[in-house]
Amino acid sequence: MARPESRPSSYQEGNESLLMSNLSRPAGPADNGFMLPTHNEEKGRDPHRRFFRVHTAGQSGRNGIHPLLFLQVCFRSTCTLSMIVNILWPFVPAAVAIHFARPDLHVWVFALNYIAMVPSANLLGFAGGELAKKLPKVFGVLLETTLSSVVEIVLFMVLIHNDQNGSLIPVIQAAILGSILANLLLCLGLCFFFGGLGREDQVFHEAVSEVGSGLLLVAGFGLLIPSAFYAALNSSSSNTTATLEEITRSALKISRATAIILLAAFLMYLFYNLHSHHTIFDEILEIDENRDEDREKEKKRAKLTLTECLIAIAISLTFVCMSAVFLVHEIEHIVHEQGVSDNFMGLILVPVVEKAAEHLTAIDEAWDNQINFALFHCLAPSIQTALLNAPLAVIVGWCLSKDVSLNFEIFMIVVVVLSILVVGNFLRDGRSNYLEGGLCVLIYIIIAVTTWYYPQVGGHGAETGAEAEVAAAHRL
Repeated sequence: MARPESRPSSYQEGNESLLMSNLSRPAGPADNGFMLPTHNEEKGRDPHRRFFRVHTAGQSGRNGIHPLLFLQVCFRSTCTLSMIVNILWPFVPAAVAIHFARPDLHVWVFALNYIAMVPSANLLGFAGGELAKKLPKVFGVLLETTLSSVVEIVLFMVLIHNDQNGSLIPVIQAAILGSILANLLLCLGLCFFFGGLGREDQVFHEAVSEVGSGLLLVAGFGLLIPSAFYAALNSSSSNTTATLEEITRSALKISRATAIILLAAFLMYLFYNLHSHHTIFDEILEIDENRDEDREKEKKRAKLTLTECLIAIAISLTFVCMSAVFLVHEIEHIVHEQGVSDNFMGLILVPVVEKAAEHLTAIDEAWDNQINFALFHCLAPSIQTALLNAPLAVIVGWCLSKDVSLNFEIFMIVVVVLSILVVGNFLRDGRSNYLEGGLCVLIYIIIAVTTWYYPQVGGHGAETGAEAEVAAAHRL
């Protein structure tokens, strides 16, 4: 693909002028696609048009379902990388079969289901993206992100259900933070890197970056408090008379209260995006659609109908949830027998594969110069994990009498907070380039290497004596 020439310094100002002029005019019949109405326009407008966009690139021109064309469209997906991933679909039935036929082959069951999650998640991302193009822009992106979060929520719920005496809680905690890290450093870094190739820089709107980075900083602060409370009172320099058990119980209560507060923050986030400020974000994303370098090709590409979107989402959710459940059943065996730590399993291995669909979608959008869309697909999942999925895991654990808390390993939570600060600094100037993207990916690799050598601290994976030496030998 031919890359565009470097953008002039006035490019951002031009976009902002266009944005303000679009905001100042009402949506008319000549608009290409449906724009969400302002508060004064909602009365008297066809109610169906508030929920579906018409005359857009997301329309298929068909109704119902056409099996052969449905399979063809799903296989071709939206980009070459996504189509290559679909070659892995034979691993899906193989992973299901080996789980039932040879449950004793723990490594093979884990490996096959790990691979099988990639094409299943890819189809979920593609079908969610097709559905999002038929809906109002911001609502579509948030719905697409929520569909991917379903996989993460299912994973957390199965881990909580299978937990015995707190054995899987370290994996849940690491997976929460690992999901945030994967989106902030790996996914956003790859977006900046590939989007910056052949360009001097990419310009994104401050409304997306500032709201996203601000919410992440607040979420990071909320996640840090229980860990800081526990670490401060449990340190050797603390003069407290409270016992370790009392400190742990207090940290658990703080975690549950914090979870409820973070859920309230998530509701405010939804109201802000979908109601009070939706027109601003819709206009920003419309500008991104107009500067899509593959726009003409995208218009000509065969699309899924609404019915086909729902069928593809149902199929992909079924397979990806099955793989997630089978994967969880093997975690204890992999951790115990192969010397893989809880932290590495939850912080690196699980989030990378569970977020594969979002990563592919965001990278393709950045490559096509739709950097605001890419930012939405990187920041929104991190916000949902911090403000929705993590609190939900704590509350469900509370209801099941499982001590799931936000009292993370201090190493991991500090890494996440520092990553939020690094990404926020890169977003501050409203521009990105391949250098910033490459640095984010390198930071993620450093964290992965460090986590691989991070020792077990408790639970079923605790190592002592000879077991620690065996695990160290495995890692080397």
